[in-house]
Amino acid sequence: MTRTRIKICGITREEDLDAAVVAGADALGFVFYGPSSRYVTPERAAQLVARVPAFVKVVGLFVNEPAAVVAAVLDRVPLDLLQFHGDENAAYCAGFHRPWIKAARVKPGIDLLEYAGAYFGAPGVAGLLLDAHVAGYGGGGQSFDWSLIPPSLPLPVILSGGLHPGNVTDAVRRVKPWAVDVSSGVESARGIKDMRKITEFIAGVRDADAGPVLPTA
Repeated sequence: MTRTRIKICGITREEDLDAAVVAGADALGFVFYGPSSRYVTPERAAQLVARVPAFVKVVGLFVNEPAAVVAAVLDRVPLDLLQFHGDENAAYCAGFHRPWIKAARVKPGIDLLEYAGAYFGAPGVAGLLLDAHVAGYGGGGQSFDWSLIPPSLPLPVILSGGLHPGNVTDAVRRVKPWAVDVSSGVESARGIKDMRKITEFIAGVRDADAGPVLPTA
């Protein structure tokens, strides 16, 4: 059975972190982008990360930050993976000597093979996150046309954008991504996670991993 990895992004509270861990999340995301309603300071993130148990990855999300800002966060917060959502090039992303993923904002006309090719082979690159193209950065809770994803991307695909408990099973079965990334789809309000939705989302991914139920003889 294929096991799709799951990241719960935009963690701002201890109870949300604990709920995601208990439900079985593989990774937790912390947003270091000031305009976001899910932004956390490095000091706050360090407090939250101290609660993360072994074998759950800690991911930091950045958007077009000066390298010194990212370095300052890394001095305070033990991040396992960096996630870049802006216009960062491969040399910039690789410059922090940590594993990293790059987000692509998907819309009709984008050449995802060309986009991925600009990052493929760079030191530390670990995946391509596909999100909806909306005003600002982040998917804004909107999905995109999954048929725009070519079948032969050279980087592991992390599917994001508008995922929620009601559509994630279908998304995983259709796209077969390496991982899924969710934020607003498991919230009761901006920046406030809902334990029931987290549990249902993860159950939906696992249903997809298990494959279709075959009729009994």
